[in-house]
Amino acid sequence: MNFLFGTVASLFLAMSLAALLNLRWVRRLPRLNILSAASSEPPVRCSVILAARDEEDRVENTIRRLLGQTGVSVEIIAVDDRSSDRTGDILARLAKQDARVKAIRVDSLPEGWLGKCHACHVGATHASADWLLFTDADCWLKPDLILRAIQAAEAERADHVTLMPGVAQTSPALRAWHLLFLISILGWMAGANRNKPKAHVGIGAFNLVRSSAYRQCGGYEALRLTILDDVKLGLLLRRAGKRTRGFLGGDDVECHWGTNLRSMIKIMEKNYFAALDYRLSVVLAGTLFTIVMLCALALGLTSGTPLGISAALSPMTLILPASLLARRVGWPWFSGLGVPFMIPVFLYALLNSTFVTLRQGGIRWRETFYPLKQLRAGGVK
Repeated sequence: MNFLFGTVASLFLAMSLAALLNLRWVRRLPRLNILSAASSEPPVRCSVILAARDEEDRVENTIRRLLGQTGVSVEIIAVDDRSSDRTGDILARLAKQDARVKAIRVDSLPEGWLGKCHACHVGATHASADWLLFTDADCWLKPDLILRAIQAAEAERADHVTLMPGVAQTSPALRAWHLLFLISILGWMAGANRNKPKAHVGIGAFNLVRSSAYRQCGGYEALRLTILDDVKLGLLLRRAGKRTRGFLGGDDVECHWGTNLRSMIKIMEKNYFAALDYRLSVVLAGTLFTIVMLCALALGLTSGTPLGISAALSPMTLILPASLLARRVGWPWFSGLGVPFMIPVFLYALLNSTFVTLRQGGIRWRETFYPLKQLRAGGVK
């Protein structure tokens, strides 16, 4: 039993130390370089591509904020992906009001494509700028964000800049969820920022890529049936020899995600099993390992031994990197206090994603069903 207690305590300590080390390489996007911005004549051009489906509540504000970007010349390519609400009407009206907006309607989905991937592909074929920004229809950006990201790319000689967004509606539980998720991907972001071989990252809320690099790596045409298209775009760019830089978005890019834990678990149904390439053996092994670990924490708390109590309290070491992350994204440090208690919730979200996907025999996304066999065969690995 002492061996188990020691193993669990060592594991959480190692996780916390790794997160602290990775934090050295994952920061907020640098502030605007005024001298560089003033010398940019004519302004750098960026094509912003968003795939919207039934986004009538936020899409107009999203586009108006994009039109308000400073220091860059933007064209906004808004692809209405078979919406059944007023999204198409809103996009058409905005296109009439401002020539920088192009509204494109997709009425039917070709065979062998995911809806979002097809919409992004269609949007990219209409893009004319040197930089492409793939973002979501419910994401709001600060006015100088695109210029700052391009400046960071040029300074780092990178072809790809991605930002982990903040969340529009926060509660203590949602912040703890978000912080634990950030800790889980810190290694990806740090690896990409350190130019480690095979390290890659991409986040759908803000994927800025040089257009020449996008076309060279194959773009969304190579991602036709890839659920985690944002992450895999980073993988394609890495395989093409391109450099990525990942930053914490905080309030620079704000997404309207779930309003509570239940909605976040629902949102992640299509993602978590996909992140493991639909490998049930990995899910079962990870679940067994986590259950043993959680049991060891409970036993340690009641053991009365110093080693057992140390093991039971070891998840609390995650509070330190979580609190530093909270401050870095603009939240109070105590937002990190709930992170250790999100571990069972993350396990449940993974099991729910796996169960729902297997029960359905695939994934339902944007009102379209994709068989698991097709996703396994067609996704980028």
